[in-house]
Amino acid sequence: MIGKKNILIGIMMLSIFIVPMTVSTASATDWPMFQENLNHTAYMDEASDFNPDTWLFQTSGLLTSAAITDKLIYFGSSSGLFSALNLEDGTKVWDYKAGGNITNAPIVVGDNVYFGSGDSYLYALNKKTGDDVWKYKTGNAIETTPAIDNGIIYFGSDDQRLYALNTNDSTKKWEFQTGNAVRSSPTVYNDTVYFGSDDGKIYALGIANGTQTWAYDTGSAVRSSPAINNTTLYMGTDNGNFYALNTADGSVLWNYNLNDSVKSSALLDPNDNALFIGSDNGNVTALDMRDGKLKWSVNTGNVKTTPALMGDNIVVTSETGTVYVLNKYSGKEEWSYTPGYYLFNSPLTSPIVYGDDIFVGDNNGNMYAIDFSRKTGPVSNYLYYVIAIVVVIVGGLLAVRTLRRRRKGKE
Repeated sequence: MIGKKNILIGIMMLSIFIVPMTVSTASATDWPMFQENLNHTAYMDEASDFNPDTWLFQTSGLLTSAAITDKLIYFGSSSGLFSALNLEDGTKVWDYKAGGNITNAPIVVGDNVYFGSGDSYLYALNKKTGDDVWKYKTGNAIETTPAIDNGIIYFGSDDQRLYALNTNDSTKKWEFQTGNAVRSSPTVYNDTVYFGSDDGKIYALGIANGTQTWAYDTGSAVRSSPAINNTTLYMGTDNGNFYALNTADGSVLWNYNLNDSVKSSALLDPNDNALFIGSDNGNVTALDMRDGKLKWSVNTGNVKTTPALMGDNIVVTSETGTVYVLNKYSGKEEWSYTPGYYLFNSPLTSPIVYGDDIFVGDNNGNMYAIDFSRKTGPVSNYLYYVIAIVVVIVGGLLAVRTLRRRRKGKE
């Protein structure tokens, strides 16, 4: 027999269980671009005491990973809407409607924020107001995050080219033709720009005029983005191989096979000679940066995003809709946060670490601010959906029970 008191208690207990789990010290200054810096390490040494409230912002479409500077967070969505929010509370400062979908993170340098769109344009907007500064049209969709060095912005396009433009007025310095779409975000290091192409090659070009220094043929599309530390480039491919290459000549230092496509880019932790990489087989893997030897590997679900470092932990997001905090030495799960409460899970963007908070978006148009030290996230609207489902189920059980009683009474 199901009593009303027991039903209410059950709903209350379930509500407590599905309230967001919550995230230890943090390291962060601004995070103005994909993987935080020009070398794409996703690693920061400097500490910050920034600790805003948890919050949830809702827009539409699949969100991109974000960029943070001057207490504002910037991100785009597949609906073409580009947003700037107050980092403290998630309130909207401005938004801008591009002519196509936005699929990769922006970069903020100087007074402007830059991003590409499916309408073939690279946009430059004033970071404070969202006003147009300029836009540059390529021959196809832009799916990469740009890199900026000394007033030149570098980005790839599905028209098979890598472009170098002047950030002041978008005048073209040079372009380089590859054999297929360029969906790997470029990295600039020692007067050279590095990137991958769907033609299977990893390229190194001189930034002065775009002349090819070397190209390494991996035999498979390269859609992850390079990370560089101490003259070594780290990069994965669609055939599951993860490479460490010499930045000077492209020679292979070591190679590790992850057994499935690698679209995630590597998190580098040079202090402990470790790198962390996700793959489509659902594993997050830690390798020794020096020789590629396996440290550990754990399954979290399909990982196409780039991890971020927080003290002795790494933050990982998965296609299954969960934010994981793992011990960087062992891979042990310290805690996790699932904003979709399993019933409404959605793939998540690459996490951003800023102060004591983690910022992550999902494919349902939600941007979350999660408190790392308190292990708490905002109450998602999905909580109310789940409670509503529970109420409907319990109501249905009560209705069935009542009907059975009436039938027995008639007998």
